[in-house]
Amino acid sequence: MVNRINGLKNWLPFNTNSVGSLWLGKLLLGAIWVSSAVSATAEQDYEALYQQRLATVMANGGFMRAYEPQEPVLGATDYQPLVSVAAEERTLSAASLAEAIDYAERNNSDAFMVWQGGRLQAASYFGEVSQTTPLVSKSLSKPLGAIAVGRALQLGAIQSLDQAVADFITEWRGTPKALVKVRHLLDMRSGFLAQGFSTDPDHPWNRAYLSLEHGDYLIHHYPLAAEPGEKYLYNNATGDMVALLIERATGQRYGDFIGQEVLAKVGAAGGSIWVDRPQGLAHSGCCMYLPAESWLRLALLLLNNGMVEGERLLPEGYVQAMATATEQNPHYGLGVWVAGDYVERRGFTGPGGPGPQVLHSQPYADETLFMFDGNSNQVVYVLPKYDMVVLRLGRTPPKSPEWDNSLLPNLLVKGLLAKP
Repeated sequence: MVNRINGLKNWLPFNTNSVGSLWLGKLLLGAIWVSSAVSATAEQDYEALYQQRLATVMANGGFMRAYEPQEPVLGATDYQPLVSVAAEERTLSAASLAEAIDYAERNNSDAFMVWQGGRLQAASYFGEVSQTTPLVSKSLSKPLGAIAVGRALQLGAIQSLDQAVADFITEWRGTPKALVKVRHLLDMRSGFLAQGFSTDPDHPWNRAYLSLEHGDYLIHHYPLAAEPGEKYLYNNATGDMVALLIERATGQRYGDFIGQEVLAKVGAAGGSIWVDRPQGLAHSGCCMYLPAESWLRLALLLLNNGMVEGERLLPEGYVQAMATATEQNPHYGLGVWVAGDYVERRGFTGPGGPGPQVLHSQPYADETLFMFDGNSNQVVYVLPKYDMVVLRLGRTPPKSPEWDNSLLPNLLVKGLLAKP
């Protein structure tokens, strides 16, 4: 096996001696290694592998510890990193930037970036993280899924946000799931069972995320808990259904579509994505790996109303649709969180729902703000009113003092207004 893997280096489409390419090479070779293992065990051992994944989750917590394998997602072939402006050209005060960087560092951040007025104002990386280090996104993958749907709409592969998903997942025709619209997969009103935890090996919360054929499980077995459109029910299963939608609508693998039609188009570097098995379905609802700057570029696409260098990538009005909340959750749009009416604490499970409640010590200075928001406080704020994007990615912040979701954007708005 080792000799076969080494021999494969000769046909890899990149130089395995460079740092970035070596990383992608390891991912691809790892996928091939796992593919050989799965082929050897054949389908009858899928259940045994599922049980191994489940045991890992139960022993260590967190589905991501058991996801495997990853496969590369290619970005722009002519990628050029963004360069920060000189200190004297910044549009934000030095004091506000220094305070923001300090806040990011004290809260276990890996990357902190600020874009304003068409230029990169600051970029800080902590520890061993660099500009090109792929970082786990957590639920930042959900707004990326919404962007992918928008791109498919612009290309004509999907006709409308109100189109029935059953037009693509035809197995749902003639069932209650036929009422699920495209928009419902993005605004969490699909009606599918909300996120939760169970030790039962046969519970949908486990099968839907850890199965080696999780797409088949999502289609045929993941249950509805409400009529589509009636309730906000946050769950990764609905996010993973976006990969099914994109693959059925475009005929491309989800990672390939993201790489070619989204990342390459915005000039972003690529990374990797979890799949349920080699050449299997991607987990589009959680945890894609990309460098911080790639997430910034995705936010800039939305800040610029779906345009990049004069080319329209997303339909006219689509970004506004993303940033428009629903009646069922006034702080959630299509994959993104919106400022909405001020509440001191907001949870991922929606108004009155269980689980952690994220602190907002004050209203957002930009009432039009919307944001990518993931577990462990992965945040990418888009502030249209101030032509600004603020990004923080990293590990879970300390428990005390607790993370404040409104601090960074409000601090930097003040710094912008204070700059002569």
